[in-house]
Amino acid sequence: MDEAAAAVSELQDAPHGRVRITAAADLGHWLLAPSLVRFATRYPEVQIEVSLTQRIVDLVHEGFDLALRVGKLADNRLVARALGPVRAGIFAAPRYLKRRGRPRSVADVADHDCVLFRSVSGRAVWELVGPAGRQKVEVRGAVAADDNEFIREAAAAGQGLTLLPIFACYGREKDDLQRVLPEYATVGVPLQLVYPTARFLPKRVVLLRDHLVNELPPLLKV
Repeated sequence: MDEAAAAVSELQDAPHGRVRITAAADLGHWLLAPSLVRFATRYPEVQIEVSLTQRIVDLVHEGFDLALRVGKLADNRLVARALGPVRAGIFAAPRYLKRRGRPRSVADVADHDCVLFRSVSGRAVWELVGPAGRQKVEVRGAVAADDNEFIREAAAAGQGLTLLPIFACYGREKDDLQRVLPEYATVGVPLQLVYPTARFLPKRVVLLRDHLVNELPPLLKV
């Protein structure tokens, strides 16, 4: 009865109140921020609280309404809306490519300095799919990090080649980053918008959910 009363009230009122959403930091910076600004302009009475963290937040116990998650959904208490695959490509700064040359094949990447994601040994294996099928190459690098934003900035500063989500570098190409071997990319990993299962979702949560479901998929197709 309480949920029914709340639903009737929300039909009569403009959307208002707080929505809590969480995501990894890089997804928040590159995908959420501009989209949430557009939503806030349209619905100024809705307060959006964003928590950016690398850990998997327990939406139910920590009181979050929505989350962006990469990978398969493992929690049966949550509902998932597929947004599309996140694919990564190889990027490098023009100054680095001028100094070291541009690789002409996946195998050539092994001869280059790379900025790595979460490497403890200075080495990693990149797996790419392109015209010649699926190929693996072992890469090395003096700089590694667990944050994609740091990795992007290190590559833009000329440290070496790096793998980054393609959408994250859209608009920066020919400026401080250029796509290398553009016909090759990683296999896509699913990006999903998830929320706790519930018989009733507040109007403000439904509006933001639908806004993100409409806005984010085209960004993943660049």
